[in-house]
Amino acid sequence: MKPDYFERYPTIAFERDEHGILVMRLHSDGGPVAYRAQHHADWCNAFYDVGRDRDNRVVILTGTGDAFINQMAWDKSIENPGDWEDIHSEGKRLLRNLLDIEVPVIGAVNGPATIHAELAVLSDITLASTTATFQDFPHMNLHTVPGDGVHVVWTELLGSNRGRYFLLTGQTLSAQQALDLGVVNEVLPPDQVLARARELARQLVEKPPLTVRYARTAMTVRWKRLLDEALGYGLALEGLASIDLLLKMKKS
Repeated sequence: MKPDYFERYPTIAFERDEHGILVMRLHSDGGPVAYRAQHHADWCNAFYDVGRDRDNRVVILTGTGDAFINQMAWDKSIENPGDWEDIHSEGKRLLRNLLDIEVPVIGAVNGPATIHAELAVLSDITLASTTATFQDFPHMNLHTVPGDGVHVVWTELLGSNRGRYFLLTGQTLSAQQALDLGVVNEVLPPDQVLARARELARQLVEKPPLTVRYARTAMTVRWKRLLDEALGYGLALEGLASIDLLLKMKKS
C-alpha cells in the first residue's frame, strides 16, 4: 500500500520497490522542473515525510527528462519583509529535512543542475550524467545573495576559495570538472545514471538496516551543524538585499 504522501506533492513522482528503494523524481507537470514557489514548499515538506517513513531503506533523488533543475519560473512576489517569511521558514527546513532522512540518499543528476544543485550534491553518493553541469544560477546572476545554504554547501565541497569564486562568478562546472573536484562520485552516460543508482541502492539494502541507517546519521552530523550555524542568517541577508533592491527599483 502506498503512503498518503505519495499523492500529496504535485511536483514529485514517487516510486518504491519491494526492497524499500524510494525514487523521488522532481518535475513540473510531468516534464523537467521549471522551478517555482510550489516546488520550494513541496520539497521542504516531502523530505520531512520521507524521513519519517521507516519503510524507506534508500532514497534516490533525480530529475525528469534531460535536466535535473535548469529552468526558473518563480511566481511568488516579494513586496515587503512579511512576504519573505514563507521563503525564510521553508528555506531553513528544506536542507535540514533532507539531511534528516536517516537512510542513504543517492543523487542521480540526469542533466544540468543550475538551480538548487545543492540538493543533489548533498547526497551520500552523487552520480552525474555526462550531460550534467553544475552552477548556482539564481543568485548573483539575478542580483540575489547566495544565502539559502549554497554558501555553506559549495564552500564546503569546493573549499573556501574555489567555493566563493564559484558563487560570486556564476561559474559552470562540467560533469568531469565536478568529478575531478570531488563534487560527484561517478560520471556516466545519460541512460545509465538511474540504473547505476538502483544498483548501488540494492547493494546498500542488502546490509543490516540499522548499520545503514546509523551510518547515514553519523555522516550527516557535520553538515547539520554547518547549516544550523549559517542558514537562517544567510536567508535573512538574502531577504534584506532582495527587498532593498525591490524598493530601489520602485523608486526609479
